[in-house]
Amino acid sequence: MKIAHIAVLSTLVFLASSSGATKIMLMAQDPDFFSKYGFSNPMLMAFGAVQFIGGVMIVFAPTRFWGAASVAATFAISLVLLAIEGSIGFAIVACVTLVLLGLVMQQGRAR
Repeated sequence: MKIAHIAVLSTLVFLASSSGATKIMLMAQDPDFFSKYGFSNPMLMAFGAVQFIGGVMIVFAPTRFWGAASVAATFAISLVLLAIEGSIGFAIVACVTLVLLGLVMQQGRAR
């Protein structure tokens, strides 16, 4: 079970930090996608910074709960926008990620 826990944490850290980094650097389709919903470039960079910092916080047990919570908030916003856009595949990935973040938050609170 410990290996599964480490795998989940590693996956979440990777998803949060890579997703945050692409937004901070205004890479890929992020600026085009989020601008349709009122995000300016500075807002998108701040959004990405929350994701990236939250991903780093997940690594450390004392900050894991709040890191997972901040990443969950950003992924929930992304999930809503993806659902509006009709990107079902990405929305499913975001939904699964939210479930995993919820589990990490639950375990972080139990400590």
